[in-house]
Amino acid sequence: MICDNLSVNENGHLVFAGKDTVEMAKKYGTPLMLLDEGKIREKCSIYRRAMQEYFTPDSMPLFASKALSFKYIYKIAASENIGIDCVSGGEIYTAFKAGFPLERAYFHGNSKTDEEIRFAIEHGVGHFVCDSVEEVTAVNEIAQTLGKTQRILLRITPGIDPHTHKKISTGSVDSKFGVAIETNQAYELVEGVLKLGSIELTGFHCHIGSQIFEYEPFCDAAKIMIKFIADVKRMYGYEAQQLNLGGGMAVRYTEDDPEIDYAANIKGIADIVKELCAENDVKMPQILMEPGRSIVADAGLTLYTAGYLKEITGVKNYISIDGGMTDNPRFTLYQSPYTVVVANRMNEACDYKCTVAGRCCESGDIIQEDVMMPKPRRHDIIAVMTTGAYNYAMASHYNKVPKPEVVMINGDDDFTVIRRETYESMISNEI
Repeated sequence: MICDNLSVNENGHLVFAGKDTVEMAKKYGTPLMLLDEGKIREKCSIYRRAMQEYFTPDSMPLFASKALSFKYIYKIAASENIGIDCVSGGEIYTAFKAGFPLERAYFHGNSKTDEEIRFAIEHGVGHFVCDSVEEVTAVNEIAQTLGKTQRILLRITPGIDPHTHKKISTGSVDSKFGVAIETNQAYELVEGVLKLGSIELTGFHCHIGSQIFEYEPFCDAAKIMIKFIADVKRMYGYEAQQLNLGGGMAVRYTEDDPEIDYAANIKGIADIVKELCAENDVKMPQILMEPGRSIVADAGLTLYTAGYLKEITGVKNYISIDGGMTDNPRFTLYQSPYTVVVANRMNEACDYKCTVAGRCCESGDIIQEDVMMPKPRRHDIIAVMTTGAYNYAMASHYNKVPKPEVVMINGDDDFTVIRRETYESMISNEI
């Protein structure tokens, strides 16, 4: 099994977080996303403890809530004493309604609206991560009208190629995110920010991409960012208090993916950061990181009911399911690999090649191609593993398909954290 919260019971059923998935499908219906609260908390703890041990005691992970945003996840983050990274007013509002302490929130995004900026400042969001000269100007002006000083980080583009999918790479000089060091615009931005009256610059942020298996690209980014901190100190007399190295550590989606020791990766990055700070004569800043996928991905599993088997003689076999790109668009977007099994027939031979097709009226609505499984039958339960990140978060109403129910598992307990949408709730905003 690709994760230690998966097993097979005496009935030949897939077990997730101690629960028989076939029984869970009967209890709640499908499509159904299951989440393992214990696994989420375990990952939060790994990041928090490793960062405090290997960096500075006040260093902290920020859960990148774009991976999975709903009220209960912010309650977990609050109780685990970590911060959050939000990328929209909607995510901030959700965290606020969950009672998350917003002084531990960092507000990202390359196109924040005036309304979002005002809402975030009024509700006490601790830091903005500012993405451009014009955004800094807007934050300063709105903070000034509110009689407040807003703390910010500047998002800097380090010019790193992390060798990941182009659509999830964010650190290159031509990225839509951040301000580039290579063009000297980052230095010019710092000089301008230090003159503003309603802004407090606390440090810098970078992010190089997602689903990165090696930790060396993060070390490469740290080298560039520590040198940038040293240059800014020399040029303007300002020394950064915080350095946010972003997120992006990978997870296992298939057996072919390597296992990752997140604590060891953090130690490796920390060793380099400490060495670089000493070499460049700068103080060790508070280090922040933004794990999202690596906290929730393998804490999630999605169950579907098989529909119809279609055999195109000598060409291809399809099994349709009652979900698809509406609740998991990642194969359509990125050709993302997944491990897919027949949850009610785990002890049977996987000797039939079949593509798992979604229900949408779209040729590209595929969950996974050419999966080896027992020959599927109508009403089988199809399980897709490692779906906690960027699945429900990217769900849509394409073809007017309602979004699935999300159920949290905590030991012997299981409970709904997001209700299944109905046709009526789906059209509730329509006039």
